[in-house]
Amino acid sequence: MKKVTKAVFPVAGMGTRFLPATKASPKEMMPIVDKPLIQYAVELEHRGKTELLEFVRNMIPKNINCIYIRQPEALGLGHAVLCAYPAVGDEPFAVLLADDLLDGEPPVMKQMVDVYNRHGRSVIGVQQVPREETKSYGIVESHPMTDMLDQIQRIVEKPKPEEAPSTLAVVGRYILTPRIFHHLAHIGKGSGGEIQLTDGIAALLAEEQVLAYRYKGTRYDCGSKLGYLEATVAFGLRHPEVGKDFAAMLKRMK
Repeated sequence: MKKVTKAVFPVAGMGTRFLPATKASPKEMMPIVDKPLIQYAVELEHRGKTELLEFVRNMIPKNINCIYIRQPEALGLGHAVLCAYPAVGDEPFAVLLADDLLDGEPPVMKQMVDVYNRHGRSVIGVQQVPREETKSYGIVESHPMTDMLDQIQRIVEKPKPEEAPSTLAVVGRYILTPRIFHHLAHIGKGSGGEIQLTDGIAALLAEEQVLAYRYKGTRYDCGSKLGYLEATVAFGLRHPEVGKDFAAMLKRMK
């Protein structure tokens, strides 16, 4: 079984919930305290404390190569992932959506890689959401295998609350087998006239087992204003440089 050594970071979203700020900068570049969202997604395990100059120099570890691929047309998340095929090839790979900031220990992607290494199957990060919010997520129907792991039976993109098969929602972390590229290339446009990653996974289910992982950690939906502010406060309070003063400032503002 091949190891997961490649990760795809799609940054093609329009960021409409953050207009007009995202007219000048992609939402993935919006900062939480002093780092852009995309950097939090890239720092899967890095916890070091260095001087500022060394921090900048080592932002991307020396054993990691970065390849940038431009999506010629904004045709959805599935199409953005498909564009990464020349770089990924015939290997399992991770997909991380930076505006879903997942804070876990160990890091959520490390948890999911461990699940993949045990089972050799595609793994999707999931969490329970209120039923009225199912229309904003991919939703899975599944059978429990353990307390934290389910086998997915069906996955649907943004169902109406009354039509959702469950309230178990897909969040922005995936480990996928390379077979997903075949399905993304053939499924055509789905919801919103875009090529949906959810539809590609639904097609993959006909051939392979796909697992849903209930990760250990906290999710901040930084694609929403409230989630972004919540993340800013949470990370600001534990920031080694300004955390203590920030906590005092918040107390004064009550």
